[in-house]
Amino acid sequence: MSLCLATGAAVLSLAVPGFTLSWSHSVEHTIWWERWEVTAAGLRPVEARVAGAGAGIDLPEGAERRADGWHYRPGLPVQREVWLAASGATDGGWTFCAGGACRVLGAEPGAALHLWTAPDCGA
Repeated sequence: MSLCLATGAAVLSLAVPGFTLSWSHSVEHTIWWERWEVTAAGLRPVEARVAGAGAGIDLPEGAERRADGWHYRPGLPVQREVWLAASGATDGGWTFCAGGACRVLGAEPGAALHLWTAPDCGA
C-alpha cells in the first residue's frame, strides 16, 4: 500500500510506513504536529502535539504537558483520505516528513493537500 499525496496536479506515491505533518496556527502562531501511520485501511492518526492553548485551540482531555508542548492521542478512527486547505493566514504551508526527508507543501494561499492510500496512486 502506498501513501498518495496530491498538491494541485502533482501526485506523489510514497512507500512509507508513516509520516508527520506540522504547521503554524493562523492566530496563535503556535506549532501543531501530527504523526500518522499508513495502513491498508487508510491513514491512522497516532500522536499529536500542540505548543499551547489559545484562540481556537482546545487541549484534548488527557493531554500531557512535556517540554515541547502538549502531547495527546487523537480520538479519530482510520481516515480513508485527508484533505487540508491553506487559509493564507498562516506563516507558511505544512511541513511534511516521510522516509527521512521533509518538505514544505501548500505554502501559497488557497493551496490544498490531499492524502490517501492506494495500491496505485495514479488509478
